[in-house]
Order: sequence, then structure tokens, then C-alpha cells
Amino acid sequence: MKRIFLIVLDSFGIGAMPDSEQYGDFQVNTLGSVSGSAHFHVPNLERMGLFAIDGVKEAGLRGSASSHTAVVARMAEASRGKDTTIGHWEIAGLRSERPLPTYPEGFPEEVLAPFKEATGREVLCNRPYSGTEVIQRYGAEHLRTGALIVYTSADSVFQIAAHEEKVPVEQLYEYCLIARRILQGKHGVGRVIARPFLGTEGNFTRTSRRHDFSILPPGITMLDQLSGSGRDVIAVGKIKDIFAGKGITEAVYTGGNEEGIGRTLEYMERDFEGLCFVNLVDYDMLYGHRRDVDGYARALSYFDRRLPEIVERLKPEDILMLTADHGCDPAYTATTDHTREYTPFLMAGPGIPPRNLGTRSSFADIGATVLDYFGIRPEFAGESMLSDGYRN
Repeated sequence: MKRIFLIVLDSFGIGAMPDSEQYGDFQVNTLGSVSGSAHFHVPNLERMGLFAIDGVKEAGLRGSASSHTAVVARMAEASRGKDTTIGHWEIAGLRSERPLPTYPEGFPEEVLAPFKEATGREVLCNRPYSGTEVIQRYGAEHLRTGALIVYTSADSVFQIAAHEEKVPVEQLYEYCLIARRILQGKHGVGRVIARPFLGTEGNFTRTSRRHDFSILPPGITMLDQLSGSGRDVIAVGKIKDIFAGKGITEAVYTGGNEEGIGRTLEYMERDFEGLCFVNLVDYDMLYGHRRDVDGYARALSYFDRRLPEIVERLKPEDILMLTADHGCDPAYTATTDHTREYTPFLMAGPGIPPRNLGTRSSFADIGATVLDYFGIRPEFAGESMLSDGYRN
């Protein structure tokens, strides 16, 4: 019974792409930044081959590149963009020729007017803002007036924050669905995000009932092809939201990396044929955007400590893949945005020989590799990274 466990370490970039300056990113390197922290300790990733990947040792990072136990590669993003949605879509085989729309000056009235009319509520903020800071700045006014806090970021997102005692969460979700219907075509943002919070003035905190409403992927992905062939496609974390549920047969949401790892281990004890696609979001959400180098390093070190539990549970026909969807260099202070970077690829499994595949031209090679293992020809551009003898 063939299974693949594909784990995305959200935002774990390993060095600037050649075109990074076009995205406003100069000399960025997420791995380079966190490796300088005293809290960075990843011996298991090192043994797999993290430091053997193209460009990693050249950046002066400590760690051995002399031998490794996994297939390793440096992944270049072919799509135009550096956000979560486009990165995951490309991993699944869907390249985006144009970046999803962003709104550095806030959303235009042609978006807000129908939204306010449909919800019957006014809007506060309407600017790029930190999610933790925006509720402190506008939370009291929201409670007083009932107006919704609408904000964005450098990502292609329309975020709605509301106090759970003022706007019940299910109603907030309905407002997000209204926004999702409006935000199509040229205003088709990647995600509409519900951001509920609780607390009192000066002490507002976001709750765990965030929910993402993603735009539907505009083409065929490996998820569609796998589920269409009768295989299981299990989504852990925010994967279901990123793909708007398309091509997914089962899903579970998680409250952070620890739960995401725990859920992955649970699925490893189950019998299924297909893919378990996991997103571990804390690196990006809690540490990258907040420019917390030590926090990011601790989170990577925590994953590294748990990695042997995952590897030990691999069955004879299982494959483990580790990668990322973009960078978010926590030491880059010019912005708090994602950073345009290469991402790592590590692939291991019982009997899979270690190799260094250099630099790949697209994240889509991951999707092609997944399909190749199940004997499925990809309906998208991508080259498998499997060696002979590991195909169906």
C-alpha cells in the first residue's frame, strides 16, 4: 500500500531567488538567518541532507554537507509571486503566470460598496496591517459601532476581524463568503480570512477559529488527479482551505505545528493509499511575519526533534517529502512580508537511495513526483524526481 507524506514547513526558504529584487527582497535567506540563532539545532535535518542542497553551504551555514540519507534538491519557484496560495498551487502542479492581486493602498470602493451593502455593516481600517496590532487599534471602535475590521497584507488576502461577542463566528464566516463571492476576476484575491478575536480594550487576543476561504484553483492539480484515480488525498492544517477543498477526500484542521505533527503521526498509523498533505504554519504565522529569529529557530529545532518519530513510522512503501512554499526571512526588517526564495526538498523512504538533484526549475516537480509514484501521468508541466525502480 503506497503512501506519501508531504510536509510543507511554511515559509522555510533557503536563499534568495535570482529575481528576488524584483519583489523588493535583497539578500534574503530564511535558513541563513535562523541558523545564526543559539536556539537552532537540526541534526536530523542535517543527516537527511539539508546542508547538501545547492547554495546552502555557499551561504556560509554551519553543518555537514559531506553525506546525506535523503534525496535532496533546491526548488525554484516558476510562478509569479511569493505567497502561500501560489506556492502550494505550484507544488501541486499549477503554475501562476500572474501574481494574485494585492492592495497596498487598501481595497477600492468597487469592492467595499457591495460588501457593505450585503453585510449591512460599515468597514474600519482598510489598509495593510499586522493582524495582532489591527485589533488593538480598531477593536474598541468595532465593539462600539459594529463595523467590521477589514485589512490586508503584502499577501493576496482580504481579512475580516470581528469580536466573537459582537459578531458570532458563524456570522463572520457568512460575511467572508459574501466577500469571497465579490472578490472574483481582477479582484480575485487568494484568500478571504476570518479573524475572530476576544477580550477587552487593551487586551484583545485572536482566537483559534480562524478560517480561510480560498479562490478555486484555476486548473488541474495533483490532488485532482490522485483523488480522481481513487486514491486518498488527506489534508492536514490549512491545505484544504488553500485548495478550496478541490481534489481533497479528507481533511483535518490544526491549531499549530505540534498538533499538525501529532495528526500526521496518527495518519501514519492508518491504512490508506495516496497522499497525506501537511502544512505546518507556525514558522510563517508566528515567527516569520513577526520577525522573530529565535522563535523561528526554536520551531525548526522542535520539528527536528520530532522528525525521528515520523521517519520511524514509515512503512516499506512509504515516502516522506519535506519542502516549503516560499520564504519569510525573520531577520529581514525592510518589510514583514514573505520573501522570494528557493525552497528545500528532502525525500526519504525505506530503500530510496540518497541523491543530490541540484536545482529544479519548478515546485511542480514535486507534484509530478507524487503522481509518478502512483503510476499517473501528470496533466501539468513537471518532471518526476523518482529514480528507476520506484515507479508503479
